Amino acid sequence: MTAYHFIGIKGSGMSALAQILSDMKHHVQGSDVNKIFFTQKPLESKGIPIYPFEKGNIHEEQTIIASPAYNEENAEIQAAKEKNMKIHYYPHFLGEFIQNFISVAVTGSHGKTSTTGLLSHVLGEARATSYLIGDGTGKGEEDSEYFVFEACEYRRHFLHYHPDYAIMTNIDFDHPDYFKNVEDVFDAFQSMAMQVKKALIACGDDIYLQRLNAQVPVLYYGLNEHNDFYAKDIQSDAEGTHFDVYVRSSFYGSFSIPGYGTHNVLNALAVITLCDYENIELSTVQKQLKTFQGVKRRFSEKELGNQILIDDYAHHPTEISATIEAAHKKYPEKEVVAVFQPHTYSRTQAFLDEFGSSLGAADHVYLCDIFSSARENNGELTIHDLQEKISGCDIIHEDKTDVLQAHENSVIIFMGAGDVQKFQKSYEQTLEKMR
Repeated sequence: MTAYHFIGIKGSGMSALAQILSDMKHHVQGSDVNKIFFTQKPLESKGIPIYPFEKGNIHEEQTIIASPAYNEENAEIQAAKEKNMKIHYYPHFLGEFIQNFISVAVTGSHGKTSTTGLLSHVLGEARATSYLIGDGTGKGEEDSEYFVFEACEYRRHFLHYHPDYAIMTNIDFDHPDYFKNVEDVFDAFQSMAMQVKKALIACGDDIYLQRLNAQVPVLYYGLNEHNDFYAKDIQSDAEGTHFDVYVRSSFYGSFSIPGYGTHNVLNALAVITLCDYENIELSTVQKQLKTFQGVKRRFSEKELGNQILIDDYAHHPTEISATIEAAHKKYPEKEVVAVFQPHTYSRTQAFLDEFGSSLGAADHVYLCDIFSSARENNGELTIHDLQEKISGCDIIHEDKTDVLQAHENSVIIFMGAGDVQKFQKSYEQTLEKMR
């Protein structure tokens, strides 16, 4: 038994891993900046101490796990090096840790977090399962058989992992600050595919995933009938989405999920495929798919009068389209209003036309100012460049959210990967004052 000290414990992956080790009865503590992040709430609820960065936090009997965001400029990294202690950076530590279990990496340009959450919910009912989700959620079982984790493609971080299985949801051009183009993204996924040890579960409707080469069996899922697992007769009602699944033309089973939109059906198919390959009972899969409550910041709903407020992480045109489609399907009688905060100048510039097109599927659009990264230069781009791409679009400010009251019978989706939640909070406070 060792004491684990996390340098940068409030990072979403770091927080989740700390929770897992704590659940497994290890002594865990960490340090970070004083700013409050949503990821620290579960740490505090488990009694995991969080300290400000300080050299005195580092002791030779500890195992040091560090966020890749920190280097020699950090006082604790310096202290560990002065004591000749080994520093385990998060991706390296996780890559070694997963070898203790039947590991399932969930990756893809979109849908990683939701699919990891869904697979954990289903598999955890059938077998002892630990899981790490990119929204800061982590749960450890002392005698885990399976380990399900979100594997991020950004900067090719997922190449630190050699999992038993990988689920690949899609390949799309994103992170233009790192990847050159979609072929560069494909190259990263192709490298990852060669590191999988047992089988690859991939969406066969994706033209790039169809090109993958692997040294293990590749099972394809999707809506097209050329896939190994495919869905037919998809229908939506007030309870959710219902569909039949076929395996190589033979009827396999009927399934229901609480979510809406094609992307949620595909996520479910990925889970169904993996579970079938691992001989998980069909009845358990059917029951668990029905009861999945979702993950943080993915179509998180709140009802206020005749309005439904939705908080969603969508920050790429493909994700925006999927979220707006789901809102239209779930609430066909309501106006769908998008409140979108672009995330980084580089992404906004690279996808200006695509953002305009995807947001255009909403009945009305409000834009927040661009949430920038500390690593980038904004150049000449402004939010008005995106506004010009969307007919009838307005700019919204945090202190003027009362304009949303005009949309009486509506679904208002607050979308973005920055701090768009502050606009929803401001609007809720405005409504509260009027009561």
